[in-house]
Amino acid sequence: MPLSAAGERLRERGYAVIEPDAIATLALSTIDALRTLAPTWDALPPDTYLRDGGRYRHRRHSCFVVESDAVTPAPHRAHWQPVDYNALHGGMHRWFEPIDANVAGASAFGGLMRGLGALFTTIRAEPRWYVEAHQFRIDTAGGLGRPTPEGAHRDGVDFVAVVLIGRHGIKGGETRVFDANGPAGERFTLEEPWSALLLDDTRVIHESTPIQPDDGADTPGHRDTLVLTYRARAFQGDD
Repeated sequence: MPLSAAGERLRERGYAVIEPDAIATLALSTIDALRTLAPTWDALPPDTYLRDGGRYRHRRHSCFVVESDAVTPAPHRAHWQPVDYNALHGGMHRWFEPIDANVAGASAFGGLMRGLGALFTTIRAEPRWYVEAHQFRIDTAGGLGRPTPEGAHRDGVDFVAVVLIGRHGIKGGETRVFDANGPAGERFTLEEPWSALLLDDTRVIHESTPIQPDDGADTPGHRDTLVLTYRARAFQGDD
């Protein structure tokens, strides 16, 4: 949907899927400027914390504080979630390599964090947001890749943005969003680069199905995303 309808959809249903032009508008940038960040997903180190024994996930992680028009990098920290929200990896202090300075310092990247923060503030007024940014690559080198190995879950934050950077040589990766307190839900697949799913994490749970190599593909494929989580008051683990 266009950006003009996203806030109302978030209020009504707890989630919204927005088009690439909306992401560019939020970032006060252009799609071309955002695309210049995409090659950095080729240099993500492997995630060594997967408890299912997989080697299909690569990632970087950095934290920021967004307050009005200011985006302030936070000292590098571990990613931590309670077991209540992540039964597979909760309770672990997971240290990932930080997002490259050329990405974290890009005007489009900072603009996107500010723009999303402003949008989420229209839903839930907060003076500042504690943002965790994750670059993810899920690949099919081992035959199967799991975007959400923990299954359907909430992240333990206020809002989540899942931005699709690209899909290459894969099938699967369907996104599923469910009402946290009822049976209502929807299933869809993000396919267009820089389209995004916005979630009110207090109201819905979400997951993405495994990916496999596309039929006829002779090389492994992958799915790249940027996940930004917004939490009021503190980063997880600090309160």
